[in-house]
Amino acid sequence: MSLALIAGRGRLPAEVAAAQAEPPLVCAYEGVVPEGLEADLTFRLETLGSLLVKLGEKGVTKVCFCGGIDRPELDPSKLDAETLPLVPLFQKALAAGDNGALQILKELFEETGFEVVGADELLPDLVAAQGVLSEAWPDAQMRRDAARGEAVLAGLAPLDIGQACVIGAEQVLGVEAMGGTDHLLATLPPRARQMRAILCKGPKEGQIREIDMPTIGPATIEAAHAAGLAGVVVDAGDVILLEPERCAALADEHGLVLWVREGGAA
Repeated sequence: MSLALIAGRGRLPAEVAAAQAEPPLVCAYEGVVPEGLEADLTFRLETLGSLLVKLGEKGVTKVCFCGGIDRPELDPSKLDAETLPLVPLFQKALAAGDNGALQILKELFEETGFEVVGADELLPDLVAAQGVLSEAWPDAQMRRDAARGEAVLAGLAPLDIGQACVIGAEQVLGVEAMGGTDHLLATLPPRARQMRAILCKGPKEGQIREIDMPTIGPATIEAAHAAGLAGVVVDAGDVILLEPERCAALADEHGLVLWVREGGAA
């Protein structure tokens, strides 16, 4: 067995696993259940050192991080002997922004001898290709809002705080932070409904694609509809789109625009 999945929430781990010729070793964070998969190993931050040892013993050479995992807190009382030497590294990672923390995690696995591969490398068809996938098309205002969203995400990149924003009438109504896209959509101001606002999602500059490539799926479309948005716009070639046919069908059902947009497009 050469591949291990560090599997989080959502459908992505199961899709990656199903595409492999040989079943990968599924490693799930304690308390996180990957959709449609059973975990072979469970771990937590305080036992990560032991996980690295077990992966080596099982012949793993490649590791793929896929699915959502919330940023953990370190509980010193649960540290095991293999993980104790890693505590200074953990403290540095937990104090960093998303990219900084993930870069430290990636380097830890690489320095231990594992190749870190992205889900998009194992299953290239997951990456959203340019085009309007819904029956509804973006109007002139939505195109201006999408351009504004692209600029906002580029401006946020140095702050290392998120991969998404909501724009309406070229005004910023919300940006993704620690709570992720779900929290962003659930906490929008009421006027987002009247402004035909859109969710814009794409990678930050310096995004650690191998570990944290932006991802949307049917749940995102449902959440956008529940928030009263008029559309979902993602970056072509830089965002994983789960179940694209289902996403398009839901967008049509709710009257949403689903647009995979090339950067810089008018």
